[in-house]
Amino acid sequence: MSPEEIEAHAQAAIDKGSASFAAAARMFDRQTRLSVVLLYAWCRHCDDVIDGQSLGSRTLQTDSEGLERLAGLMRQTAAALDGAPDGPAFAGLALVARRHELAREDLYEHLEGFGMDVRGERYETLAQLLVYCHRVAGVVGLMMARIMGVTDTPTLARAADLGLAFQLTNIVRDIVDDAKAGRVYVPLDWVMEEGLSPDNLGDPAHAEAVARLRRRLVLAAEPYYASARAGIDRLPRRSALAIAAAHGIYRRIGLKLVADAAMPYNHRVSTTRGEKLVEFGRAATIAASPRLRRGEPPVPPSPFRQRAALR
Repeated sequence: MSPEEIEAHAQAAIDKGSASFAAAARMFDRQTRLSVVLLYAWCRHCDDVIDGQSLGSRTLQTDSEGLERLAGLMRQTAAALDGAPDGPAFAGLALVARRHELAREDLYEHLEGFGMDVRGERYETLAQLLVYCHRVAGVVGLMMARIMGVTDTPTLARAADLGLAFQLTNIVRDIVDDAKAGRVYVPLDWVMEEGLSPDNLGDPAHAEAVARLRRRLVLAAEPYYASARAGIDRLPRRSALAIAAAHGIYRRIGLKLVADAAMPYNHRVSTTRGEKLVEFGRAATIAASPRLRRGEPPVPPSPFRQRAALR
């Protein structure tokens, strides 16, 4: 495939897979946007392969077939990094990994996050859940930051915080749908405190308790959004614009869920066109503002920081 065909495939993947991120990604400069879209397309492809979907909802089955699919993704990813990509998603990965010297260990760690899904892992505590969130999304934040030219560890840590916050928001939004599909990401100690079991999170009779769990997860995400906001000031202006927009759009989804506890139980919350425009305006202000870096929030605990401290 030609580079143009690979890029067209990747753009189609982001347009279908995430309207919110696709809208924010348009604010990158052209070269950064292409690299971001290529990385996204590989992540999206891997997620779909594991789920047995094509840009669809999660209906994961934790069986030997899932483990085989994961092993296949590992082999294809390694082959792409070694210069022998198989298919457009892996051809795009080869391009972006070579262009920005992405670390193999980050790509493999992202796949290990899918491995946690395949094995049907559940999380007793918030700390355990954060490990999962880092693998499936925080490490993507790291790679995206490297694409934007970030090299210093403190800023990379804040980029990982944003990915982690995004994943917590996704979990908040999809608690009911995930539970119906047999996936439970809410910390089990929180579930027990509400007098619930993982098996009845999808029951509308427990809507009030689930609303309280949603609120706790949204509050748990807030320190990571605050940390990521501080990191935005360290990005190039165009990248700051795009990331500030994504930050605002995703955070708004969680806040909407908390604000309207009476929302229909199976309603999937998203942002309206008007709300996106508001966040784009805020992002423009952030990107254009002087970068004083005063009063930065304390850094929250994260798997990335724990690992970096050991190096």
